[in-house]
Parts: sequence; structure tokens; C-alpha cells
Amino acid sequence: MAGDLKITLKKSVIGSTKKIRATVVGLGLTKTNKTIMRSDTPEIRGMINKVQHLVSVEEV
Repeated sequence: MAGDLKITLKKSVIGSTKKIRATVVGLGLTKTNKTIMRSDTPEIRGMINKVQHLVSVEEV
């Protein structure tokens, strides 16, 4: 877990719970199809697992 992750929000958070929305905002994703780069840490991996049905992830 030393590289970076490319995270893209693929589905809208409309209809999701407050916890899911907070997790998506915590990752830095605000709009659909927005892509961010985050370091590969256990904390980020946990957040991704929580919202894996909304995002796509690539290892860079």
C-alpha cells in the first residue's frame, strides 16, 4: 500500500444515507464523474469500501 489511488465518483449520492454522503465528501468527491488522487492508506481503503457501490478505483 505505497502507491496512489485514482478514485472516480460514478453514481450520484442522491438517495444515500447521511453517512454515505459524508464519506463521499470526506474523500473529496463532490460531483459525478469527478476524479481525485489519494495516497493508498488503510483509512482511505476503508472509506472506499464503505462507498464501493458508488465509486471506481484504479491503482496508479
